[in-house]
Amino acid sequence: MENQQGGRTALVTGCSRGIGRAIALGLARDGFDMVVNDIERQRADLEALAEEIRAMGRDCQALIADVSDRAQVHAMVDTVIARSGKIDAIVNNAGILIASTVENLTDEQWDAVMDVNAKGTFLVTQAILPHMRARGYGRVVNIASIGGKVGSPEQAHYAASKAAVLAFTRVLAQEVGEFGITANCVCPGIIVTEMGRTNLADQANVDKWVAATALRRLGQPEDVVGPACFLASDASAFMTGQSLNVCGGIVLN
Repeated sequence: MENQQGGRTALVTGCSRGIGRAIALGLARDGFDMVVNDIERQRADLEALAEEIRAMGRDCQALIADVSDRAQVHAMVDTVIARSGKIDAIVNNAGILIASTVENLTDEQWDAVMDVNAKGTFLVTQAILPHMRARGYGRVVNIASIGGKVGSPEQAHYAASKAAVLAFTRVLAQEVGEFGITANCVCPGIIVTEMGRTNLADQANVDKWVAATALRRLGQPEDVVGPACFLASDASAFMTGQSLNVCGGIVLN
């Protein structure tokens, strides 16, 4: 789909590294001007990503904001609208994982994961929706997880947050479809990123997850790019409220 989205602008949250970084580069290759976002401690990596995108000939804004903070989210969106006039596609990628058994899970850990993964998706989407609705066009792509469908030990709060994203997306699709806005999820499986390594603590775990996939390999961030870019494009115009499993065949449906 290279250069098929010229003149459009996409925002990817939490994208200084891993899956988000790969998606931001993929959207830029497809012709989107980009807005890349992360938190303050990721500033250097975020700026490096922005420079890489600009070197591809795309416009790119690098904006620091915590997606769990309403004021920071609205300030970010206002900045983009003032400069670019629109946001055509959102990829709500920002997410965290703090491993803990249910018995040992603290309120602070539960709240931190829910605030970024579920509330952050809601706040960013809510802030951008009026602009999309006014233009009669928008693509909302939420990065959920197969964890939101099947779960995994020591990740109850993470699985709950991603299940919330899945349910939020299904309802959102029903509310905004008449305005030309689609809302879909990508559900990665075991992807080799800093977060993904939570599931890959030792070779036994690596072997377990490789054996669990029909393709007999772990995923790389680039494996998620095609599905995310598809959902952000006009190629998915008649698709909404759906979730795509990008997991090498761990979840089959």
